[in-house]
Amino acid sequence: MSTARKHYDTLSRSLHWLTAIAVVAAFILGPEHFGRELRQGLDPATRWDIVTHESLGLLVAGLTLLRLLWRVVRPAAPRFDMPRWMHLAAQATHGVLWLLLLAVPVTAMLALGTENHPLTLLGGIRVNTLPVTPQSPIADLANWGEVHGVLGDMILWLAGLHAVAAIYHHVLLKDGVLRSMLSPRR
Repeated sequence: MSTARKHYDTLSRSLHWLTAIAVVAAFILGPEHFGRELRQGLDPATRWDIVTHESLGLLVAGLTLLRLLWRVVRPAAPRFDMPRWMHLAAQATHGVLWLLLLAVPVTAMLALGTENHPLTLLGGIRVNTLPVTPQSPIADLANWGEVHGVLGDMILWLAGLHAVAAIYHHVLLKDGVLRSMLSPRR
């Protein structure tokens, strides 16, 4: 079973679930053929799905940075007795998820900047020129829109695997792993 601490602190749980919701919502609203439509002259501010997708992407980036800062100072995380391979698999999965949570928004910014498209956000906020431009050396390294799409798919698949593992722990192992990320029962 677990050590004395059986649940993550309230802020860790809240940030985890807010991030999960924002990632799923951004994925669902991720506009297909966005780059092609922008190259054809579409003003992204006219499409609520694009504006919401980009706003959620920045929210994911902000929540992820906040979560990383909180990890440094938060109370100790619960620990569970499980085979070493499970600990290693969990650490690897979490590590890749953290990388993807940072890389997906970064590649979105690279895609927008290197194709000279504006960043459009809720509230009518628009950033027409991003720090990375089509003339920057990084522009030719990849098709950043495609990289963003592949990484977005990867984060959903890996998050799904993460959820399946949590359910496995809850239903079959009954070790409290899933419950540690839910509010404690009163």
